[in-house]
Amino acid sequence: MTVIITIIARRYVADTAGDEMEKQSSKAHTRQRILDEAARVMRETGTEGIGVAALMKRVGLTHGGFYAHFTSREELVEEVLKHMFAEADTFKPAESVTEPAQQLADFIDSYLSEAHRNAPAQGCPLAALVSEVAHLPQPTRQIFAQGFNAMHAGLAQILRELRLPDAEALASSMLAEMVGALALARACPDAEQASQMLQRSREALKQRTLEVAA
Repeated sequence: MTVIITIIARRYVADTAGDEMEKQSSKAHTRQRILDEAARVMRETGTEGIGVAALMKRVGLTHGGFYAHFTSREELVEEVLKHMFAEADTFKPAESVTEPAQQLADFIDSYLSEAHRNAPAQGCPLAALVSEVAHLPQPTRQIFAQGFNAMHAGLAQILRELRLPDAEALASSMLAEMVGALALARACPDAEQASQMLQRSREALKQRTLEVAA
């Protein structure tokens, strides 16, 4: 009898643990869906474009379900920003390419491409949010700064490998130009003029870096 009770108890514990793991997995998946959708909205319309009720409706959930994942809208914005910079690895110099000059050329071409300009919902958060970050709370601004610093560090490392002088300052200048050029190209209503902005910026950046390093 004791053996039977022990077996039943073990099965109950195993089933309960399995149910709990499934619940946690489901909750994590739902949270990820919310972050993915909020990131798309935030890139396209800024932080003010995220309304809790509308966001939850977009992911097919109730308004009340939001608070099972986030304590407030402010926390959501902070977590979405972290999520966006984690996704922004695509806009860092590629580690799969070993030649520094090619890494830099690929990075410039990718960041200042028409494809990137035309896809703000999937693009780099720097260009999408730079105009409003100064007005956000300090913790949110700090997250933005950390994301910028990570991209800056990757770019500066490549510039050092190319033996370009004052790599830190040059990386800051390059990112400022790239983010500004992309933001202006997106704001420009004339597609041809926008394309010219990107092309001229790509050429100027390569001239300042790759032609000097050659």
